[in-house]
Amino acid sequence: MKKKLIRIILTAVLLAGAWLVEHFTALPMWQVLLVYLVPYLVISYDVLGEAVEGIMEGDPFDENFLMSIATIGALLIGFLPGAEPQFIEGVFVMLFFQLGELFEHYAEDKARDSISELMDIRPDVANVERNGVVASVSPEEVMIGETVIVKPGEKIPLDGRVLEGASSLNTVALTGESMPRDVSAGMEVISGCVNLSGVLKVQVEKAYSESTAAKIIQLVEEAGDNKSRSESFIRRFARVYTPIVVISALALAVIPPFFYDSYAPAFGVWLYRALTFLVVSCPCALVISIPLTFFAGIGGASHKGILIKGGNYMDALSKLSTVVFDKTGTLTRGTFDVEAIHPEKLSEQELLHLAAHVERYSTHPIALALRMAYTDEKDNCTVEDIQETAGQGITATVNGKTVSVGNDRLMATLNIILPTCERCASHVGTIVHVAIDGEYAGHIVISDQLKADAVKAIESLKQLGVSKTVMLSGDKREVVEQVAEQTKVTEYYAELLPTDKVKHVERLIAEKNAGETIAFVGDGINDAPVLARADVGIAMGALGSDAAIEAADVVLMDDKPSKIALAIELSCRTIFIAKENAWFAIGIKVAVLLLATFGMASMGLAVFADVGVMVLAVLNAMRAR
Repeated sequence: MKKKLIRIILTAVLLAGAWLVEHFTALPMWQVLLVYLVPYLVISYDVLGEAVEGIMEGDPFDENFLMSIATIGALLIGFLPGAEPQFIEGVFVMLFFQLGELFEHYAEDKARDSISELMDIRPDVANVERNGVVASVSPEEVMIGETVIVKPGEKIPLDGRVLEGASSLNTVALTGESMPRDVSAGMEVISGCVNLSGVLKVQVEKAYSESTAAKIIQLVEEAGDNKSRSESFIRRFARVYTPIVVISALALAVIPPFFYDSYAPAFGVWLYRALTFLVVSCPCALVISIPLTFFAGIGGASHKGILIKGGNYMDALSKLSTVVFDKTGTLTRGTFDVEAIHPEKLSEQELLHLAAHVERYSTHPIALALRMAYTDEKDNCTVEDIQETAGQGITATVNGKTVSVGNDRLMATLNIILPTCERCASHVGTIVHVAIDGEYAGHIVISDQLKADAVKAIESLKQLGVSKTVMLSGDKREVVEQVAEQTKVTEYYAELLPTDKVKHVERLIAEKNAGETIAFVGDGINDAPVLARADVGIAMGALGSDAAIEAADVVLMDDKPSKIALAIELSCRTIFIAKENAWFAIGIKVAVLLLATFGMASMGLAVFADVGVMVLAVLNAMRAR
């Protein structure tokens, strides 16, 4: 880019010198041509080379070919009988073409800034502990199971689990969110996050090629391979359009002079018009600005934690009429919390205390919820004789008392008749019963919590014109009904198997109108078949989820369903800008082509219609960032 700028400045100086030579000397025309050839070759050698290369490869019809013919023709047209020399115009056309290319490269560099910021998640080095010594190596050299040391200010080099230490992680490059994430021993961490405070010892669980950072970088780099319909159309259009333009220009130069008394002078006039026609007709603005618009849009979205795998998915997002949600992990957090505690004879704290101790060693999400609600595990209680009954619950001896924690079926095996609880009518969730020495002691209501922005997400989609929001879940009907009532989705279906979800999505696809699309939003792990079946598969909460990144077309790098509306807004804006560029470029070119045909357009106006329009379209494309 710097080299091109130097060439442009040098050409401008040499062109000014050539103009002075032409106007203040009496050189013959062929010598004036030689003077102008110096700035012309300085600015055009690469374009001429590309044109020759295209001819050699049998694919000559591109902007380089059009510019080469037009400028060489302008330099030579003065030698025809009755024609005016166009030396300065010939060099100017190439100079402004290169200036337009400079703007294009600048715009591309700016568009890549968002991508480059994302690429900063790539860790440069890993401090791995081997035989008691810490060695700095490339992340690709670290094996699964090894331990890496991450100091404050360093990036997490590979996905793994914290063995020692506690810290806060900056995830902004992955999620677009500035709120740090706290981690401590036993928690998972992913590559690309920046360690802000304490020293962490992390046991590596994935090779670098399978790490989150590597997969995200690969996804964004490959996003350009999935062309939108607009991009694909422009490419096909240019292949057909360019040869038609060249043939039309040739006909414009050769045929009209036959209708004049003297062919040679008329040929010079019509050749100049044909050359002007060629300059105007170059499809640079379309071929460059449309793909650049989508590239800028994808880059801008990735900077906000929304990874869109190609322009075609932006097309689909802009036409959404229906958004189908999985419930757990999408509209709800997917983690259980204690909703209510209803003891019979004990206090609430005592009931929770016993249940948490019995569930101390279980990995079930409900057990985790109980332990999170009662954090004082080290209270000198003795827990012995732990027995787990699959599908029912757990029984253990706590301080000499036999405590059973589980569902209705576990209580039935103990011959306990469950009392009616009027207070449970106001709470929807999973009920965990507790019995002490064979007597009923009370129950705890555990429920999945709605995400903070779930209601806002549905409202925003409706405001954007999404006419139907559907929730599909395998959960119990009463739980699904409560979430549906809170979020105000238009339809909901409960107690579904994964195959049932696919059938519902297929039904919705069959019912949609032509030109409309359907999105499915899920966690990308259990919902892979539905993600693949929908027009747009959107994965939620993909931090550390390989399945989400692989299965979905759009990946939201945090747990916020409200980002779906933002993804739609960004896509609609990108499509609008692409259409703006297309109509602007086509409109200006058609107008100036008509003027050029009838000799009412100068070479300067032709340059504006080509290079000027391209520069304006490229600058407009940058708004997609």
